[in-house]
Amino acid sequence: QVQLVESGGGSVQSGGSLRLSCAVSGYTYSSYCMGWFRQAPGKEREGVATICSDGTTRLADSVKGRFTISQDNAKNTLYLQMNSLKPEDTAMYSCAAGVYRPAWWLLLDPGYYNYWGQGTQVTVSS
Repeated sequence: QVQLVESGGGSVQSGGSLRLSCAVSGYTYSSYCMGWFRQAPGKEREGVATICSDGTTRLADSVKGRFTISQDNAKNTLYLQMNSLKPEDTAMYSCAAGVYRPAWWLLLDPGYYNYWGQGTQVTVSS
């Protein structure tokens, strides 16, 4: 049974930093992508960052230069380092995992991902 558990969310002021973690268990796929998504109240879920088993990464334009995605395979953990946070980054952040390596244009598409965590709230105040 695949489980993804996020942690690290919280409240910060504009310009601050947070690091989100996603602990993954029961996941045995060798060719895959994992990603971070966020959803603000009244808005659709949007892809933030993705990392694949072949090293490919992709970031949404809105977070390029501020967010970094990484993974520690030894710890089975996915990370999202968020710097220079803005109020518009406020959302529920969830991690997700797919079961194959998709085409580039699907990397930030929530429809590709099979497994999801419960999410962790990030609130950025101005």
